[in-house]
Amino acid sequence: MLTGRFPQLRLRRLRKNENIRRMVRETVLTVDDFIYPIFVVEGENKKEEIPSMPGQFRYSIDRLPEIGELVLKAGIPAVILFGIPEHKDELGSDSYSEEGIIQRAVRKLKKECPELYVITDVCFCEYTSHGHCGYLACSGEVCDVDNDKTLELLKKQVISHAEAGADMVAPSGMMDGMIKAIREALDSAGFSDIPIMSYAAKYASAYYGPFRDAAESTPAFGDRRTYQMDPANFNEALREVALDIQEGADIVMVKPALAYMDVIRAVKETFKYPTAAYNVSGEYSMVKAAAMKGWIDERRVVLETLTSMKRAGADLILTYHALDVAEWLKES
Repeated sequence: MLTGRFPQLRLRRLRKNENIRRMVRETVLTVDDFIYPIFVVEGENKKEEIPSMPGQFRYSIDRLPEIGELVLKAGIPAVILFGIPEHKDELGSDSYSEEGIIQRAVRKLKKECPELYVITDVCFCEYTSHGHCGYLACSGEVCDVDNDKTLELLKKQVISHAEAGADMVAPSGMMDGMIKAIREALDSAGFSDIPIMSYAAKYASAYYGPFRDAAESTPAFGDRRTYQMDPANFNEALREVALDIQEGADIVMVKPALAYMDVIRAVKETFKYPTAAYNVSGEYSMVKAAAMKGWIDERRVVLETLTSMKRAGADLILTYHALDVAEWLKES
């Protein structure tokens, strides 16, 4: 509530110059807020630019230390890995193989960049021949992901990630009961100290297009609306988050971020829980495309957007802009 009136009260007094603006700034963006996503591919000496995501690359395992060192040098504390295997099958078996692409990637990064905090995305869409996020059950011509059979595969996947040295697992498939199943699996295997960052409110969004190109995870048929959330729903997101917290999630995530600021704010205010937001590929690519056309000031737009996500309540932001922003923050 304002206690004074114009002309005695002039809010512009605290906007007079950069020093006073800094002194009263309510939300401060730092590199500690960021998690940097990395795509991993098979092969050797590969650094493949992703056409729909300018400035982002797929790295072969032997070149992961190169990007790991850049992340560390920037002061960014963590990365999240997405694997693209050479061979895919109906069960996505590479995702839980001891010699799977993510398992080898984790071992490489933890050996060469031990200070880096390594998070693994836990899902099946990049690994299955059909591109869906779990065990596919079909009745005639109608197919859908079998929730409970997928939980059994998720248990195998997270244990293999933990054994490889992952610091945190991040299940993204939106299966009912996935956090309970994963927590019990990790605890039973002796990994009770590994936290879970749950994609708790993940929407069936049109903003994921560039990621699906990058990770080669576009569904071979249909879509993911039977397990990812309807973009029109708000209260359902709060129920999803509440269930994941009850089942043992340590961090909850809202994905995407830009069109779901209201959800981020409500999750933070309702649960007072560590909250992550995923600044997804479509959000990134739109900014890049407009900047390349000269239509926007990329630096100012990115900093404003990420600050708004933090202002909305995000404690952590998964963003492809992280390396650029780290440099900009140093300069400023």
